[in-house]
Amino acid sequence: MLIKRKSIEKEESSRPARKPKFAPVTLSEQDGVRYLHFGTEWVQGAMRIRKPNWPELEYAQQMMAAMLWQEQPRHVAQLGLGTATLTKFSYVTFPAATITAVELNPSVIAICESMFKLPPNDARLRVLEMDALDFVNDEANADTIDALQVDLYDATARGPVLDTAEFYQACNRCLRDDGIMTVNLFGDHPSYARNIKAIKFAFTQVICLPEVHDGNVVAIAFKRQRPIDIEALTARAAQIFAETKLPAKSWVKGIAASLAK
Repeated sequence: MLIKRKSIEKEESSRPARKPKFAPVTLSEQDGVRYLHFGTEWVQGAMRIRKPNWPELEYAQQMMAAMLWQEQPRHVAQLGLGTATLTKFSYVTFPAATITAVELNPSVIAICESMFKLPPNDARLRVLEMDALDFVNDEANADTIDALQVDLYDATARGPVLDTAEFYQACNRCLRDDGIMTVNLFGDHPSYARNIKAIKFAFTQVICLPEVHDGNVVAIAFKRQRPIDIEALTARAAQIFAETKLPAKSWVKGIAASLAK
């Protein structure tokens, strides 16, 4: 996630220390919303304390855009856990689906369990402590995922930490024939053009939703070419809103605007 707000926790020390493997995981709260940081002002995720399973931030809501084409996905996966927003929402929204989340930093997993209401692993939910690159390159994961949600940022927020054509090709291989990937990008950063070029190299069809927050752009990438029927998508968006309250009609408007360019 790439919006800023000041963390209430700071790492301070008068003595030099060895560089940690991971940036410190810190928290802040404001107006009933708890935020995750990696020791900086950059927000890595958010949770409204009274609605722990709701995707509070608009970009996170947009990351669910595969729902416009997939009513009942069998397997939804997240690369990058954040505050477990997408993991929790997918877990409660698709009760017949398997949910897999991949996170390299064990401290992020621990704080999601203790502070962000992440449920324990069970028959449907797997939270894996591993590198996202290793996950997508594992042949066991090929052709197994319907909806893949990629949100991979570090403390510096200089763009996704995995952004090569080879990485996105590996993401493609993990998808089933009708699979869809959504990716959180930073539209105001030089990394945006590089990522879009790599995604378009790896995927048949790519649509970008309008920018939100402080530069977040969600790209929707399709395993296979799909006709974009705005009327049908509008009807599906109304169904999504009725069932989940997600503002899916705005996604369709964004898709229409993107196609009109």
